[in-house]
Amino acid sequence: MNTADLGLPVAVPSTALFTDQYELTMLQAALRSGTAGRRSVFEVFTRRLPEGRRYGVVGGTGRVLDAVENFRFDETILGFLRERGILDEPTLAWLAGFRFRGDIWGYPEGEVYFPGSPIMRVEGTFAEAVLLETVILSILNHDSAVAAAASRMSVAAGARPLMEMGARRTHELGAVAASRAAYLGGFHTTSDLAAGFRYGIPTVGTSAHAFTLLHDTERDAFTAQVDSLGSGTTLLVDTFDVAEAVRTAVEVAGPGLGAVRIDSGDLLLIAHRVRQQLDELGATKTKIVVTSDLDEYAIASLAAAPVDAYGVGTQLVTGSGHPTCAMVYKLVARADSEEPGAPLRPVAKKSMGAKSSLGGRKWAARRLDEDGVATAEVIGTGAVPAELADRQLLVPLVSAGTVVAREPLDAARDRHIAARDRLPLSATQLSRGEPVLATEYV
Repeated sequence: MNTADLGLPVAVPSTALFTDQYELTMLQAALRSGTAGRRSVFEVFTRRLPEGRRYGVVGGTGRVLDAVENFRFDETILGFLRERGILDEPTLAWLAGFRFRGDIWGYPEGEVYFPGSPIMRVEGTFAEAVLLETVILSILNHDSAVAAAASRMSVAAGARPLMEMGARRTHELGAVAASRAAYLGGFHTTSDLAAGFRYGIPTVGTSAHAFTLLHDTERDAFTAQVDSLGSGTTLLVDTFDVAEAVRTAVEVAGPGLGAVRIDSGDLLLIAHRVRQQLDELGATKTKIVVTSDLDEYAIASLAAAPVDAYGVGTQLVTGSGHPTCAMVYKLVARADSEEPGAPLRPVAKKSMGAKSSLGGRKWAARRLDEDGVATAEVIGTGAVPAELADRQLLVPLVSAGTVVAREPLDAARDRHIAARDRLPLSATQLSRGEPVLATEYV
């Protein structure tokens, strides 16, 4: 869901400068050489998953579609480029009328991917396709990293709810994107109101330690919060002495107190003590929420603890140690002339080491066993084998410049859960290992 779904207005700035200068200088040189109009195919893929990860998660597709629609060079942007002397006048004139009119195919958002998976394919003239490289990579690399971390945390949490609360641990625009990616990966709520406004994600939040310290006593703080938000609120109980705070919280709010939050200390030990104390005080339905620099490993370690929900910040919005997915955007096929019917031929980087790539316009499919469990990621450039024809992964996203695959965020979230459930069971292990599916080239 986004603000369009909610019927809310939102300013949509141009995304044209979310790019590297060399995209524009390549355009200028190609216009001069007469090659800018050659039909070209670019693909987004990663050569490897982050170390120890078993699968990747495609995140940010919806944001990419927004970025492509809003990639426009208005007079202010053109004036900036002219003032800096970055481009010549013929190139600026060409950009003034720029609209992406090509096609984009891709793995649907929420799908899982593996090394070599052609996550997105952009087809058009060289001029229009090359301009989108940086903005597409910046979105997919960030959002996929956060979505993958969120997915792992979701597995570790099981049925317990997860709250995203990392806005203060990244920059303001990144926080909104991270909230969206976290929801896609399995989180339930966010503390970031901009994300709630823009994408319809449920929002949560009550108070911090500063609110307790503002008041003369902890009791005064709890009383003020309950008077304002009701007894179903969540009270933060680790500002001073946890046991005393829990006792005071139940006295102020009554046994119907919604939850207590623990944000420091030995969470496993404290959670057990707090649960016992709450039960003894008659607050048997009061929930326990834990925060404090959690990641998927810390969440997994609390599986046996009487914890009802987790709040995660820093580790989530930074991809739990892997803030990017190392995705690249490579030219894999192009025509030999600007003639409309000129055939495409494969091209590829052939440098030494691990940075070489495979040429050709690719398809991708996932082989399943008789139980519907995935067994391999199959990628090819020729005809699709008959047995894989109905298991192809790329879907049309943009056709002749028009977005054709916009969907609610909840649809991508549901897709991810279904895709993850079709992977071998070892995919959800948090121990380090190789990708759970091998990539086969045919």
